Amino acid sequence: MSLIRPFAALRPVAAHAADVVAPPYDVMSRDEAKQMAAGRPWSFLHISRPEIDLADEVDPYDAAVYATGHDNLQQMRAAGILQQDAVPGYYVYRLTMADHVQTGLVAVASVRAYNADRIKKHEFTRPVKEQDRVHQINRLNAQTGPVFLVYPAHTGVDAILAAATQSEPAVDITAADGVRHQLWLLQDSPQINMLTEAFAVMPALYVADGHHRSAAAARVAAERAQDDTDAAHHYFLSVLFPHDQVRILDYNRLIRDLHGLTVEEFLARVAARFRVRPLSEPTEPDRAGTFSMYLRGQWYQLRLREAHHTDDPVAGLDVSLLTDHLIEPILGIHDPRRDQRIDFVGGIRGLSALQARVDSGDWAVAFALYPVSVSALMAVADSGLVMPPKSTWFEPKLADGLVSHLL
Repeated sequence: MSLIRPFAALRPVAAHAADVVAPPYDVMSRDEAKQMAAGRPWSFLHISRPEIDLADEVDPYDAAVYATGHDNLQQMRAAGILQQDAVPGYYVYRLTMADHVQTGLVAVASVRAYNADRIKKHEFTRPVKEQDRVHQINRLNAQTGPVFLVYPAHTGVDAILAAATQSEPAVDITAADGVRHQLWLLQDSPQINMLTEAFAVMPALYVADGHHRSAAAARVAAERAQDDTDAAHHYFLSVLFPHDQVRILDYNRLIRDLHGLTVEEFLARVAARFRVRPLSEPTEPDRAGTFSMYLRGQWYQLRLREAHHTDDPVAGLDVSLLTDHLIEPILGIHDPRRDQRIDFVGGIRGLSALQARVDSGDWAVAFALYPVSVSALMAVADSGLVMPPKSTWFEPKLADGLVSHLL
């Protein structure tokens, strides 16, 4: 079974690439999206977040939102801002953020392989978010948000991608957040065949980010089921990176209150389970099994008093240890997916963001975690298990609008 295949992407013309490319649709609020798109008529946010073009009282899941996205897509195509490539190919996509560089392959991945679990998942999806993407794909008749996939590093694949980057890129832009996005077209038939065959024999690919997009694509394919398994809707837009180039940041926790405990009572209960050491300054955890906690103007380092050994790849994750030994038994949060007393903050925002929110008085305590490793993510997926919610924060983020897949 082939895992990927080439496709003819819908892309912004070079002169307007910087005007079009936008952050992923799901990393900002409605107000933030509206501000980002202000004065930018060709921003892809008009397609990925079309509610910004409607009155604030319009529900973001209203049918009018998806219709507006469709109209905006057609307008950008009619104006020549977005054009589809004449022939199918692969695309090499490089992200550069400060001194971090990762180079991947843009392709469409097989829904059949996804359903057969050769494209593995590690998260549950939320029905409302999944249904949102189903509506969006169906109304646009396109997939516009790429799924971030990881593959076990392969010297042959990586060599082809590296060679492609020696030429001038078709797109080379630096976004407002300082991340550089470069795209090369790869339309050489022998190289395309080599890449397709190399991925076909890989045991699995892994969804790193984009579980709702991939699940929605699979649902759309099922709804449109037909004998022609080569139809475009049987594949979903993806960017594939080697596992040894991917960077996962910490995904941290904020808790609104101390579950009826005083600060002294809370610290005493934490100290019964963890070695607690005050820190002289904000300090990120330097290894797995170590946590940083901010409480009433003071940072602390936490380490479990008892060593924890398990063959369960989920139970051994730091996020599971913190939940099982502190957040659930001491703070009384049993369902972090739904409990409104917990919030999650991506590590890209730094410890200062955690401290500021606790200092505001709206939140009682914050926890900073050591990042999950890519190998741990793959182990969880290989076991057929799922991670706790908000376990991984991938950075840099893929851009929306750089490539889209027409159905």
